[in-house]
Amino acid sequence: MFTGIVETTGSLRRRERRGPGARLTIDTNLGPLAVGESIAVHGVCLTVQTIVEGGFEADATVETLARSTLGSMATGSRLHLERSLPVGGRLGGHIVSGHVDGRVRLLAREPLGDARKLVFVIEDPALSRFVAPKGSVAINGVSLTVNEVERDQFDVVIIPHTLEVTALGELAIGDPANLEVDTLARYVARLLGDQGRDEALLAKLRAAGFA
Repeated sequence: MFTGIVETTGSLRRRERRGPGARLTIDTNLGPLAVGESIAVHGVCLTVQTIVEGGFEADATVETLARSTLGSMATGSRLHLERSLPVGGRLGGHIVSGHVDGRVRLLAREPLGDARKLVFVIEDPALSRFVAPKGSVAINGVSLTVNEVERDQFDVVIIPHTLEVTALGELAIGDPANLEVDTLARYVARLLGDQGRDEALLAKLRAAGFA
């Protein structure tokens, strides 16, 4: 579990194909690290496989590479890093699982004083129902509050501190980013979907005289 509060940034040193997946080498001063621990890398929960000089290695599955930007970003790209939340730690952002749902693309950027308003479009429209005004999302692992939503688009405001400590301000128009919707929204949608199926089943049973 993570909070979406970025601890530091690193960079992608190397991406080496391993069958359908890949071994990623991440340069970072984050530490001390331990083999087997979880690190959110640009919002993606990865397991430290090997500790190397100046960083660590982690394996990414074909699903992770396809669903996130980790399979396409250039070597040298700046990455957001966060260690998992310790028991009793402060939940400064919101509950983030590190399981990226899909990608968004930067549609527009607007200065708001020292802050920046970023408008994103969701690549998979099916994810739009999980994004709500004043709800939470994680973009490249950064916990953000949604302002306005219109169909498959939404906007967030990046405060000066977040601009300083993350790479969100470096996104260019059209650039992709990783999206994780709020965990609560996921479960509510599933429960409502199950309720709908249960009601449909009960209607059929009643029609057949069994309920």
